[in-house]
Formats: sequence, structure tokens, C-alpha cells
Amino acid sequence: MLKFLMLNMVLMSFVMNWSLIQVGLLVMCFMTLLMTGHDFYFFCLGYMMGVDYLSYILIGLSVWIVMLMVYSSSGVKKAGNFPTGFLLVNLVLLVVLVLTFSSVNYLMFYISFESSLIPMLVLILGWGYQPERIQAGVYMLFYTLFASLPLLVSLLSLYSSAGSLNMNLLVSSTGSLSVNILWYFCTVFAFMVKLPLFLFHLWLPKAHVEAPVSGSMILAGVLLKLGGYGLIRVLSVFSEINKMFSWVWMSLGVLGGVIISLMCLRQVDMKSLIAYSSVAHMGLVLGGLVSMSSWGLNGALVVMIGHGLCSSGLFCLANMAYERLGSRSLMISKGLLSFMPSMGLWWFVLVVGNMAAPPTLNLMGEISLIISVVSWSKLIMFGVGTLSFFSASYTLYMYSLSQHGLFASSFYSCCSGKVGEYFILMLHSIPLNMLFMKSVLVLSNL
Repeated sequence: MLKFLMLNMVLMSFVMNWSLIQVGLLVMCFMTLLMTGHDFYFFCLGYMMGVDYLSYILIGLSVWIVMLMVYSSSGVKKAGNFPTGFLLVNLVLLVVLVLTFSSVNYLMFYISFESSLIPMLVLILGWGYQPERIQAGVYMLFYTLFASLPLLVSLLSLYSSAGSLNMNLLVSSTGSLSVNILWYFCTVFAFMVKLPLFLFHLWLPKAHVEAPVSGSMILAGVLLKLGGYGLIRVLSVFSEINKMFSWVWMSLGVLGGVIISLMCLRQVDMKSLIAYSSVAHMGLVLGGLVSMSSWGLNGALVVMIGHGLCSSGLFCLANMAYERLGSRSLMISKGLLSFMPSMGLWWFVLVVGNMAAPPTLNLMGEISLIISVVSWSKLIMFGVGTLSFFSASYTLYMYSLSQHGLFASSFYSCCSGKVGEYFILMLHSIPLNMLFMKSVLVLSNL
């Protein structure tokens, strides 16, 4: 199955026909989702590649988001802004993500994990909006590289100590390893920056604001999930020492999420607000991951999938408003409900998803995360409650400020929405609101 996907991507990259690639990615999504109900534990595909349930769900999310990226970037084709190069970069990014999620060897995982930085950088620098995109690209490059070089040294040390970098072998032989504190922090730090953890998140809002809509979608939808996926794979090796430092990550995640939520309430740029909200959500995900409980790991995976769909859809909506108004400022983009009434429903559906209200996937994941975090310590209940309250506050602030009020008289177009735009938003919203009915797919297989 995986080899078929890879071969299909390579063949499509030679043809580079926009419509053919759109249809091809849709077929790939269908082929990927056909196998989702399978109760496999681990498929070994050879060449240091293998897929278990966790990998397969994230591969499905990657293919889905890349398909929606191509559908939502029809402006690149219309403007003739190097559409062939744009498609090639997106397909290369998809290949790298599939390789990352299907790596069984830690070194191969590291190489493909870092390789995802290059296509993302090309997307920001090549198709970004403003001259500040160069600064945003440099921020992202240096934050990621600075954090990932200690991870490489740590993996090489792991190989010299254990004699293998195979994920299954290392998990079973962790009892014989003498792991020190520096080794643990060097390994975990790269994934904390990618997640991103509060205090190491400054690259993310800059990258989101300067990236094109497709760059923001893949960044929020899949690339942030690389940090969570890497932590799930690595923390099993350092399980003993992780218990000593779980209080550091738990407090940084929850307290950082509260501070970021307060920062969201003073944002005036739509994309910046959605980007900061990603950091707040990932703080709770980090708390669930370091608790190393079944509730925490399951909840973290569900929130990562739900947040990927929801945040990607919100970036699409922000771009649709930007195309009509020429600005992303909440001070200018008021009263959208007056001249885009049909789009107001999709705003509401995705905003409700962002605040983890029923019946979205985010609610199911956050319930699991809150159970795992509160069972770790009763005191943290106050921080989690504050985080949930402000999460609803800044989301409602964005919705009410953008949809209500007197709209500006300088908007470019009063088109209430095209069929293609509704199609993209529907493909974000339906999985987000329907997957909770098949929660057994996720919650019983990790």
C-alpha cells in the first residue's frame, strides 16, 4: 500500500498536470482510508520502513492535508506563479512526511524528520506574502537546526551503547542502558521545539504569518505533529528518567498554554491568532504525552488529528477573507457575516472545533488529556481549567470580531463563496465532526 502511494507520487511529479494531481491525491486519500479499520499492530515493509497504527493514522492525515493544500492553492495556478514548482515542492513534502512516519530506524527517522524543513522553507521563501518571509524562514531554519543537532549526537551515542537503532529492539533493551540527564534533554529538546513548547515557539507565528495558505495548512496540519510523534517514539526509550522530569514539561505545557491564550486575546492579525492558538493546544498535548499513560497517549493522538483538521480549515477561512479584503487585520475584516452569510456557517463550525466543543474530535481528545493530566496531579486542575476557559475566550473573540460589526467599504469582492471553497471547508469539517463516532479506531489501538 505504502509503496503504491510512493510510486503514484513519483509518477505524478513527472506529469505535473494540476487537475491530474488533484484527482490523484483524492484517489490516494481513498486508498489510504480503505485500510484504516484494520487491527494491525505492525507492518514491516523492509528498507527500514514499517507502519503501525499510530504511523498509519498520521500518514492518512498527511495525504489528506496535502490534497486540500493543492485544492486551496488554485490562486497560484491562476496567477501563473510557478505552478509546476509549487506542485513539485508539495509532492516532495508529502514523500518526506510518509517516509518520516513509516521509519522503523531512528537514524532514518531523524534524516526524514529534518528533510521536511527544506520543502517548507522553499514554500515560505518562494510563495510567501511579504519581504519579512526571509526573516521568518531564517527563524524556522535556525530554531530547528539548533535543536536537532544534539538529537543526532544522542542517537549516535544510543547506537554505540545499544548496538542498534531499531525502534522495537531499543524499547525492549532500555533496562540495560545507563541514561544520564544531559542525554535525555538532548534527545527530547528537538521535538519540544518542533511541537512547539512555550519559550521555544517564536519561530511558529512568524512562519505562519509569512507563509502562503498551503504553507500554513501543512505547518499546522502535519508538521507540528512531527514533534508529538517523535516524543511518543523516543519517550519509551527514556521512560525511567522521564518520570523524574515530567513535572517540568507538564508545568511548562499547561502554564505556557495559559500565557499564550492571554497573548491570543491581544492579537489583531487573524493568522497570528490561529498560530498562537496552536501553541496553546500543543501545551496540553505535551502534558498528556509526558504522563505516559494510556489516556494521555490516546488523547494526544486524537487532539493532534482534530487540531490538524481544524487549524488547517481556519487558515483556509482566513485566506478567503484576505483575498476579498486585502487585509488579515481584525480591525478591518469586520462584518463578514453581512456580505458572506453562507461562509459564516463554516466559520462557526470550525471555531466551535477550535474551542473543543461537542461533537468535534477535539472534545474527545481533550477529555482524555484532562483525565491523564489531572490524575497525574490534582493541583494542575486549576491550570487546565484556566486554559480551557481562555481557549473558548480567544476563539469567540476572533469569531465575534470578524463576523459582526460594520464592514469596511473598501473590500474588493462581495462574492459569498465559490463551490471549490465550500468543498475544501467541507472536507475539513466532516472528518472533524464525524470521526468521534468511530473513536474506537483510535482509542483502542495505541
